[in-house]
Amino acid sequence: MSSTTLIGGLLVYVCIGRLIMRCLSGVIREFIFAALNLTGVFCFLFYGGNEHFVLRFGIYLVLIVSLYLALLLFATRRGLWPWVAFLAPIAALIVVRYVPGEWYAALGRALGKTWRGGPQMIGISYLAFRCSRLVLEVRNGVVKQPTFLEYINFAFFLPTMSVGPINTYQNFRRGFTEKHNVPAGRAALRILIGAVKYEFLANLCNQLTYSGLLLNDHPHRWMDLPVAMLFYYLYLYLNFSGFCDMAIGAAGLIGIPVPENFDNPFAARNMKDFWNRWHITLSTWMRDVVFSPLSKFLVGRMGIQLADHAIAITITIVFLLVGVWHGAGWNFVAFGAAQSLGVVVVHYYTIFLKKRLGRDGYKKYNDNRWVRAAAVLLTFCYFAASLIFFACTFDQIKEMLSVLKP
Repeated sequence: MSSTTLIGGLLVYVCIGRLIMRCLSGVIREFIFAALNLTGVFCFLFYGGNEHFVLRFGIYLVLIVSLYLALLLFATRRGLWPWVAFLAPIAALIVVRYVPGEWYAALGRALGKTWRGGPQMIGISYLAFRCSRLVLEVRNGVVKQPTFLEYINFAFFLPTMSVGPINTYQNFRRGFTEKHNVPAGRAALRILIGAVKYEFLANLCNQLTYSGLLLNDHPHRWMDLPVAMLFYYLYLYLNFSGFCDMAIGAAGLIGIPVPENFDNPFAARNMKDFWNRWHITLSTWMRDVVFSPLSKFLVGRMGIQLADHAIAITITIVFLLVGVWHGAGWNFVAFGAAQSLGVVVVHYYTIFLKKRLGRDGYKKYNDNRWVRAAAVLLTFCYFAASLIFFACTFDQIKEMLSVLKP
């Protein structure tokens, strides 16, 4: 699909979606909006992707129906039954993302088929977290049980389907129950800014990242490594935040609220602050679903005297999960471990400073602009360096290091 066709199709989708949300109501609106989103997802994310794109889309539909049935059957029951519905999307993510491709190939041979790997399900990581969070919203009485059409609209909402942000069902439904009036000019400008970041600036930075600079079979100076680290960080931010800008702008034009996913992460003064600014919807999901209940459980088991260590253990678990959520491979585990190390160091360093300096001294320390400048620079460099595990496999890292010369 050419860029012109893609842009034209997205404009048609947004215009029709805006008309549906403004001019229709009730079941008719839900039905037509669901038809629009299913058509949009099929055309933009599946059509022509490979020879089995219809089958892959059908598998996705079957999965969504299965997840809805699990929600319907188990979310409001007592005992442990709601966790069946909660874990169903996570189980789907594990099967699709982490089961080795060789297993699918072996199954295909047994069935007389040629399968080169597992099912490629676009946006499965985001879908799993959206749908699992919805189970908790229903179980806790935050929202009522959605109808099938409401579930389809939430699961297949095109702007956030592939790379988020991770919206909650409660926030998503505000577009249907309240007037979410974002000025059209502001939303269109958000899309334009996102497109410039995503299509132009990110591609410029990509020329000097690991793949663009170092993995080209030529020798390089050691100084090229920090250059690649810097520009990969800039590339990732411009690419990801640019896409989120376009998604938020498009959703705003339609009338659906979508949460922000970035809050000036370059200004973060430590890794804890950073993860409150970077991929905010993922951090929020991990905080609410994993960190809060797990930290309470560990503090209860270990005792209040060891509460600081219990929190450190929880931080480690959370960021290891963040790492493997991003992808299969030990490099993603290393990426998660690097993030957990950064946040755990901040956790213990903060405790040390508060004990050593006292409340007033700690406030003066935080207010010192030279300390802040150094902290911001250190945080920037640490995250940029840690992204090498996000961008490259261990074999690629070994290859890059082998071509670096003094």
